[in-house]
Amino acid sequence: MRIKWFSFVRILGLILVLTYHFFKIQLPGGFIGVDIFFTFSGYLITALMVDEFTRSQNFKLVAFYRRRFYRIFPPLALAVLISMPFTFLVSPDFVANIGKQIAAALGFTTNFFEIATGGNYETQFIPHLFVHTWSLAVEMHYYLFWGLMAFLLAALIRHHTKKQGLYGSDPTQNIVVFKSWLFIFALIFALTSLASMIFLAQPLKEFSPVYFSSLTHSFPFFIGSGLGVLAGIKNTSTRFRHLVAHFPRWLAITTMMMSAIVLIALSFVFKFDALSTYRYGFLIASLLAGMMIIAARILHEKTPNTNEPKVVTFLADTSYSVYLFHWPLFVVFSHLFSAVEAAALTVVLSLIFSALSYYVLEPWIAGKPVRLGRHELQHTRHHWLLVTGQLAFTLVIAALVGITGYTVQAAPQQTGLETNLWVNGIYQDVTQIQTAHDQVSSELQTKKALAKADQAKKSATTASEKAAAEQKATAASIPDGVSIIGDSVTLGTSRYLSAHVSDNAIDAEGNRTMNLAYNVMMQQQQNHTLRRDVVIAIGTNALNDWQLQTQRVIDSLNPGHRLIFMTPHDGHATPSYNSEKLAVFERTLPDKYDFITIADWNRLAKQHPEVFKGTDGTHFGGVRQGDILFAQCINDALAQAKKQPVKRATNTTMKDK
Repeated sequence: MRIKWFSFVRILGLILVLTYHFFKIQLPGGFIGVDIFFTFSGYLITALMVDEFTRSQNFKLVAFYRRRFYRIFPPLALAVLISMPFTFLVSPDFVANIGKQIAAALGFTTNFFEIATGGNYETQFIPHLFVHTWSLAVEMHYYLFWGLMAFLLAALIRHHTKKQGLYGSDPTQNIVVFKSWLFIFALIFALTSLASMIFLAQPLKEFSPVYFSSLTHSFPFFIGSGLGVLAGIKNTSTRFRHLVAHFPRWLAITTMMMSAIVLIALSFVFKFDALSTYRYGFLIASLLAGMMIIAARILHEKTPNTNEPKVVTFLADTSYSVYLFHWPLFVVFSHLFSAVEAAALTVVLSLIFSALSYYVLEPWIAGKPVRLGRHELQHTRHHWLLVTGQLAFTLVIAALVGITGYTVQAAPQQTGLETNLWVNGIYQDVTQIQTAHDQVSSELQTKKALAKADQAKKSATTASEKAAAEQKATAASIPDGVSIIGDSVTLGTSRYLSAHVSDNAIDAEGNRTMNLAYNVMMQQQQNHTLRRDVVIAIGTNALNDWQLQTQRVIDSLNPGHRLIFMTPHDGHATPSYNSEKLAVFERTLPDKYDFITIADWNRLAKQHPEVFKGTDGTHFGGVRQGDILFAQCINDALAQAKKQPVKRATNTTMKDK
């Protein structure tokens, strides 16, 4: 039994997800489309469970798993195989470690793989081609768990029925018990999952672990499951039938439309890196999806003589496969064409491949008739066509398997950028070891100079003599040169910087935020290894407390230093991004503090987009022109800083002068 108007729920979820992936900046919260899918799947699967138990007083677990496998796995395998030839159009970086990605996708463990590798849609250098299959992993885990729960519950009811026990032998009573316990379990698991997301997200700054986890992100399924028990498909509740009888058709349509409008509006508001999204955002999206589902179910009953538009049915039928195909295709095309061109080409090809999967591949594998348009291919009448088609399809699949195997075998283990960061990290470690001896010698000289300065302070008799002695003591405690504290952008060019910025000491690390840079600065300051000029090249990974952390750096820097802030650049950032806000804030600092200078990498990088060609738009590691520009930006700022005074103990701002 097909419920009309459910298709609109699927299509809305698909549109939000695709738009988010294609135009993330314009629709930052479109990821809630996945929660619409989750809620709908929970509803549909649970309603079908109830129908099966109503029909047979049983629930066949193996048959359930088989149906789910036939529906999910063939399109997934086809999407993996078809995607591989397209990767020959781009750099080998796009298939780095692809074997593990494919294994995770086909094994329905992508969510755990991405948690382990720190991946998501927004922060990777080059996104994983199958990162989107994390949702399939969560869905499959739900099927395995919820199917087992339904099986055990049905078996327990049958056991009591046979013994004429607690529930008696009345089929109607058994159905009530089955539905009641399913609803109770769904409510318990939904609350448990939601509570775990809220609790575990609280201390996090990067939310991928709770976003990808089957434990924390399964509550939309169970919300849908509860609604599936109440409204169902064939078997419905008395309360739902009463609701249908008193619910006018116009109100059902209005509820569907308003739920969809609010979901779309929330897609412009929610953000992946906002704690509020995890506290209540996903819950609101799931509840609105549930309202839309119930309204569609009522509308089905209210429109017995109205057919769903065929184009809507087609889009709904192929929505799952379109979801599978779109991401790897878009990752490739977005590096070859403009965003709009890449999105258009992705949608067209995804629809073609999805139609092939839904109307040909899946029926063929499941042993069902294959349909071409309105015509059903019958074995007796179309024997030659079926045999030829099966042979051709087998040959194509064999070729795709061969291409995929070759791609996996030839794929690098790391992207070029990751290799560059790794090499530069080793070089930085070696350089730091080599400079350790010089630092020890410098510290000995510093101690001698401090001893002399202390003696001079003790011998001073006038205020001016004491001030001069204090100034000499401060100067003696600070080594000359440049300390550069940076993140992965700096790390990627650290070898070049080491050779082209005079008298420098570089400490750079991936995913470093301003609070971590503060810790590095304070440690060096405590060890008397922080040099006269301090370059803070941080901000690409700016957190929500960026202004507070930046102010801590300014306030905690000891007198005798100059401070150079390098404005961060993110090629995908809009003015709403923390990195852009930080850049704007940093440009205001020289007007307040005479010891601060700005190295405006944010502005310079935007003037030279060519250095980011083929990269993630933020890192340029390995691109020589990028190395040159980055070093030039620092050197120009250092030259300007030399004209400015160092920080003083009692006179730190321009206003104080």
